[in-house]
Parts: sequence; structure tokens; C-alpha cells
Amino acid sequence: MMSAITSSPLFGIVLCIASFLLGRWIQEKTHSPLANPLLISFALCVAVLCLFDIPYENFAKGGDILNMMLGPVTAVLALGIYNQYSVLKRYFWPVLLGCTAGSLTSIFSVLALCHLFGLDQALTAAMLPKSCTTPIALSIAESHGGLAAIAAACVMIAGLTGSLCAPLFAKWFRIQDPVAQGLATGACSHALGTIKAREMGELQGAMSSIAIGVCGLISVIITIFL
Repeated sequence: MMSAITSSPLFGIVLCIASFLLGRWIQEKTHSPLANPLLISFALCVAVLCLFDIPYENFAKGGDILNMMLGPVTAVLALGIYNQYSVLKRYFWPVLLGCTAGSLTSIFSVLALCHLFGLDQALTAAMLPKSCTTPIALSIAESHGGLAAIAAACVMIAGLTGSLCAPLFAKWFRIQDPVAQGLATGACSHALGTIKAREMGELQGAMSSIAIGVCGLISVIITIFL
């Protein structure tokens, strides 16, 4: 009976959605920055698979269906930039230069550290797009022979780190310009960072949303030549 349930694609889909909703509920109740719904969902899914000794392949049947939605999500990023067109037009050069600097720093710091620690090509390629949003990061990683699972984990870590630390970094380095705060957060921590940027202010959230799409595009262009 248990095997029949877990082998259905609905099992993976329901588990992902239910664990994320539970994470949202915990976040709303605790109001803690550590109670991130994505992190809670990840931990709950792993716990259920380990506790009931469910093969990952069974879970992946539903997870792969959700992964199919990453492509359309990537296209939707263009809508976010279009909705912020007036803001983008006003701050065009800060956006372009800031996102370019952020993408270059992210990519080449990964290359330097991976070379320093002697990591192989597959791991390097997986970590290369850590600061891009997940759909773009997976595409970049796979095109360079990287492991998609490692790439997704690196993206999540980068997003969680930015979500937790963005306000602290802005305070420590005395960054008071909302445009700079938003661009830096979105360039380094994509969607999860953008959630925190919106809490910091409306302009910060808008700039962070723009940075997600612009940095993704710039990162794709940069990695073509690597």
C-alpha cells in the first residue's frame, strides 16, 4: 500500500506543496528570519524520505513535473522587468553597471575558489551560477556539465544567505542608497533576497526584482565565453 502511494507522481507534488505551506505557516507564526519556507520545506521533504525509507526516485516522479515549470518561470522574469520599466529607465546605468559588476564578481570568485581548492569541472560548473535564479542557474550548470542537484543547492544557500544578511551588510558597510541596496541584494540572492529587499522598502524591492532578470541575462552571456 505504501509503495503504491509513494510511487505515484502525486506523492512528490503533494509533499512539496504541503511542506512549503507548512513552512509558510511556521514563518507567519514565528516571524523569524531563520524560518524560511523553502528551507523548512527542504528539511521536511528529506525527513519524510528518510523516516519512511522512500526511494528518491519515487519522490522525483512528482518533483520532475514541478521542475518542468522552471522554463515558463524564466520567461516570466521578463514581465517583472517590464512592470518596472519606469524604474529601469530612470536608473538604467546604475542597473547595468551594478548588475554587470555583481555577475562578474560572483562568477569569477567561484572560479578562483574552485581552482584554489582543486575542485573538478562538474562541481565548478554547478556552483558557477549560484547567484542566478534557479531556472537560469540549472540551465547554465547543465550546459557546462555541472550537476543540477548541486547547482540547486548552491542557489538556495546563496538566496538564504542574502535573505538573512542583506540588511546587516547594508548597515555594516553603511549603504544607505535604496537603489544600491536593492541591486546588491537581487544580484547576489535572486528571489529569496528580493523578498527581504521588499521588506526593506518599495524601491529596494523593485531594484532587486530588476536585478534578478538582468543579472541572469548577463550571467548567461558571460558563461558562454568560459
